[in-house]
Amino acid sequence: MNILVVGSGGREHTLAWKLSQSKKCQNLYIAPGNAGTGSVAQNVPIDAGDFEGIKNLILEKEIELVVVGPEVPLVDGIRDYLLSHEKLEKLKIVGPGKEGAQLEGSKDYAKRFMQKHGIPTAASKTFTKEALAEAVEYLKTVKMPIVLKADGLAAGKGVIICKNLKEANSTLDKMLTKSMFGSASHRVVIEEFLSGIELSVFVLTDGKSYKILPEAKDYKPIGENNTGPNTGGMGSISPVNFAQGDFLEKVEKRIIIPTVEGLKKEHIDYQGFIFIGLMNVHGDPYVIEYNVRMGDPETQVVMPRINNDLIDLMEATADGKLSEYALDIDPKTASTVVMVAGGYPDTYDKGEIINGLATPSDHSIVFHAGTKRSGNDIVTNGGRVLAVTGLGDNMQEALDRSYNLVSNIHWNNVYFRKDIGHDLMSME
Repeated sequence: MNILVVGSGGREHTLAWKLSQSKKCQNLYIAPGNAGTGSVAQNVPIDAGDFEGIKNLILEKEIELVVVGPEVPLVDGIRDYLLSHEKLEKLKIVGPGKEGAQLEGSKDYAKRFMQKHGIPTAASKTFTKEALAEAVEYLKTVKMPIVLKADGLAAGKGVIICKNLKEANSTLDKMLTKSMFGSASHRVVIEEFLSGIELSVFVLTDGKSYKILPEAKDYKPIGENNTGPNTGGMGSISPVNFAQGDFLEKVEKRIIIPTVEGLKKEHIDYQGFIFIGLMNVHGDPYVIEYNVRMGDPETQVVMPRINNDLIDLMEATADGKLSEYALDIDPKTASTVVMVAGGYPDTYDKGEIINGLATPSDHSIVFHAGTKRSGNDIVTNGGRVLAVTGLGDNMQEALDRSYNLVSNIHWNNVYFRKDIGHDLMSME
């Protein structure tokens, strides 16, 4: 089978790595890919947003299965575009259409969806620039701290927790009137702050049935002890020790089933991943957000724990046959530590030569996120550069393997958090 992965980050490297292990994989392409994906697939210099270029590639290479990694092309309607072509009507695509992708594309849409279908989430209200005065008055009535969320896509950085009313008013003004997150913050969701522990649950659905993938915990803040501004993710752990048994049963009953059934009731034909960002509040799950694709860097700890042939799983999703499929999950722990360019998530340099990249082993692997080739060198080409994953019989062993590999990799002004997983180990 000829397969295309769309995207260029660590998530896409991980998906390509897993797909390439299948006996069904004949030719694997990734558009546009990075320096790491070239070791498991053929990189094609077509941007994820170039729908026509991707369509032409699919026709030229006789691609049968497309797995869309990032959210932007999904929200922009890549599935609808490709399937509208008369020669691509039978193409298998993992990733929702434009309507389903609104679960991530609009925080306000997602909130209304959850409220309509009785899915537990924080109380909220949405405001536009024209309603700024009303929003300011509303802030006076709510309890601090408060969460302000850009309605649209903001590369995982459009969420700000404000500790007091002065900070909330100032941030709201920046978001609505000064376009702090560009067009993404033309509308802002003011949301109740939930105190608890975050985690992510991943679901695959073919529009009728679903499978629950391994859960993971992401580490968003740049600084240790979860300090500093949010990033796209500084590390991840799977499984999550506090999210087992009764808690996961609550997640399935109160959130996953109503979400899948809600999509059916809305007549949204959805084949792909649903990433549910959760808050565990005194043992009860609340939805913080939906994403309509796998997370990054969570994919780097989820995929290594799936023993199944990923092509089989993707085909079952695209063909509506997921109910016939049984997942085989490895009980091992996976950890990933993200190595970033100094200065990230603000300004940072690109083009730094990366030294010490190791050959993957059975228990550790380096997934590339922001890299490219420059002559004989691999250089940095983004804020989040590498995700270093370790597998072990327990969390400590997995983390040791991640950090041992990290210690061998160097470039000018490299940075990584040294406390990934420490909060979970204190619970054991």
